[in-house]
Amino acid sequence: MRSARIALFALLVTGAVGLSPTAASSASPAPSAPRNAFTLSSSAFADGGVIPKVHECTSGGGSDPAKRNESPPLTWSGAPTAAKSYAIVMRDLDNSNLIHWVIYDIPATTTSLPQNVDHAYRPSVPAGARQVYYRGSASLYGYQGPCSPSTVNTYEFVVHALNQASLTNLNANSSTRTAAREIAAATIGSARITGES
Repeated sequence: MRSARIALFALLVTGAVGLSPTAASSASPAPSAPRNAFTLSSSAFADGGVIPKVHECTSGGGSDPAKRNESPPLTWSGAPTAAKSYAIVMRDLDNSNLIHWVIYDIPATTTSLPQNVDHAYRPSVPAGARQVYYRGSASLYGYQGPCSPSTVNTYEFVVHALNQASLTNLNANSSTRTAAREIAAATIGSARITGES
């Protein structure tokens, strides 16, 4: 009889502990929410998808009215909190990493670029940004779209979070390679997407 009472008591204690909110909360701490990753996206194409013709170059000799050499809209989030400005570098990964676009001194408060950023050293949007002069199949400031009529190439867009508000070593005469080096040296984080064209 005594052993039966001890067994019943042990069962009640075990049950009470199992239902105890204190025991449940101390079992294992809830995992903390993961920190937002630095990401880049475009409403014009999915990562790894096809870049629409409107973003292709107009200097290839064709007369396709769908090709307008307009930069794609880009949006980023989860950047390092220490970012003082942003820069974007676009490369043709299948053509010796040829740089097609460099825009920098993008204010730290900016998290997106609209479609068709002006082809100007100092575009109207985003205010304060500057672009490098593209020397190649076209000669212009800013974006030069995909120009690979006989092949499908992969183009990479990288947004860089920088530790400087302005890259003062660069000016209107800086080359794309010089700008890319300055950007890499000031980068504290980056995010990328690619597109096919």
